[in-house]
Amino acid sequence: MAFEIGAASAADVTMMAEWAVTEGWNPGVTDAHAFAVADPRGFLIGRLDGEPVTSISVVRYGDDFGFLGMYIARADVRGRGLGFQTWQAGMDRMTGRVVALDGVVAQQDNYRRSGFVPAWTNIRYEGSPVPTPAPSGVRVVDAREIPFDRLAAYDRRCFGAPRDAFLAAWVSLPARSARVALRGEEIVGFAVLRDAAAASRLGPVFAEGESVASALVSALADDRGAGKVAVDVPGVNARAVAWAQAHGWSPSFETARMYTGEAPAIETAGIFGITSLELG
Repeated sequence: MAFEIGAASAADVTMMAEWAVTEGWNPGVTDAHAFAVADPRGFLIGRLDGEPVTSISVVRYGDDFGFLGMYIARADVRGRGLGFQTWQAGMDRMTGRVVALDGVVAQQDNYRRSGFVPAWTNIRYEGSPVPTPAPSGVRVVDAREIPFDRLAAYDRRCFGAPRDAFLAAWVSLPARSARVALRGEEIVGFAVLRDAAAASRLGPVFAEGESVASALVSALADDRGAGKVAVDVPGVNARAVAWAQAHGWSPSFETARMYTGEAPAIETAGIFGITSLELG
């Protein structure tokens, strides 16, 4: 049987997102469209006799950073080494870069053996949004109204690398809302809520503090009519964990942020929810 690994098409990326739903990762229903523009050559598909059976995303950001995700082998081909071949092809594309991933618990030992070192744990919290007004002096506006260079600069502080093409799609696609919190003209928070197969997915939630994060989530949930939200909270930010717990949200899923080298400099105190398990 012939097994070949090659670049994914746009339709393949949509299929990969569907596989992610099957794995219980619950991406937003239109997330794949933003994935496809982030790095068009950064998605690989393994085909067995022409049929897609494995996938991986290896998206390059800037000159020296990359994020690995969507590492999936279809259940009926697991245990045959096809997934690992796909992994090797993906890592070859990342040569010379620090690579990050958000790894599920079952795979973390394998990632360690490939040189990934844990940095923190992400816990997905799910629950009902809590109606919260903006704090005094802060207003919440549509992110699409903000000059893009300012929005991208703020995003980079919490992500650590440029991702302008991805970000432009992330805030403007259908089936989602994006909001920014402003104090005067200063950005003090940014969040996106995406419709999903299960709980509506928050990500990112970047904010100067709990009150701003809550106001952003409240505005987004009201806008989308979301009765239940889910957010991947980084354990490295104790205030974010306490914030999710204070809302009465329950933990439902766990991953670990892992790096192959020195992590980019980011403002972890401002991250209340990571953007995406698939692309960081």
